Amino acid sequence: MSAAKKIAHRVEAVKGAAMKIADRLTGNRRMRARGRGAHAKGNIKQYGTKIKDAFGR
Repeated sequence: MSAAKKIAHRVEAVKGAAMKIADRLTGNRRMRARGRGAHAKGNIKQYGTKIKDAFGR
């Protein structure tokens, strides 16, 4: 997997975490839900990348 994709997946996870923190400051429930989703999506993509790298694809 290319380094650019790995970085993009990490950025997505960090963006989601930042959205969750922003919710705590503003009290915006919608942002918190979107943040949880983005954080989980980024983490899943990272794990998928690790599995692909382990099997040499």
